[in-house]
Amino acid sequence: MSQVIGLFPTPFMRSEKLLGAGLVAALVAEAEAFASRGNHRSAALTHTEPVAPGSGAFAEASALIAPRLVEFGMLLFGESLPWAIKELWLNVLENGGHQAVHNHANSFVSGVVYLSRPHESAHTVFLKGLGGRDFVFGNSNARTTQGPFNADKWITPPAEPGDLVLFPSYLLHEVPVNQGGRRISLAFNAVPQRLDSWGYATSFS
Repeated sequence: MSQVIGLFPTPFMRSEKLLGAGLVAALVAEAEAFASRGNHRSAALTHTEPVAPGSGAFAEASALIAPRLVEFGMLLFGESLPWAIKELWLNVLENGGHQAVHNHANSFVSGVVYLSRPHESAHTVFLKGLGGRDFVFGNSNARTTQGPFNADKWITPPAEPGDLVLFPSYLLHEVPVNQGGRRISLAFNAVPQRLDSWGYATSFS
């Protein structure tokens, strides 16, 4: 009898309908009013300026996200730690726009709250890191079957307004060309209050 064990898996958390309809509507209004910062790789993608949780809709959303960050942080670091959202920003992706491959620096956990239902062409796509310790040779052809151990990308399942996803900030991700209507989302980065490796502690703020 054979047993297959996934070594060192990467966590990805999804919380459906975390934000209610009223809060989603408030954040959509913010996005439509203030998302004027152009993206340097796609003219059909704009952002708001990054802000601290602050007050109003951002503070309300942050309060709902906070317990999920503690839960997700337990998976990453094995301890229930206080977490803080460093910054949040809103994204508006029009038809024909895309978000280039990127990850998030100076944070440990990043997240997205979907404020509209993405078109099937514009689900968030996560990619296997370039380089690393993989074999130099590959085996990609019409006869292969893709699975978690040989795939080079993973597409998130369909999302509804108010859904949250959390992932380690180092993961590469992108949004392919949007072939549907306006796609609006709230993105953020978070850090733990501190990490302690047998007395050698580092604090973050």
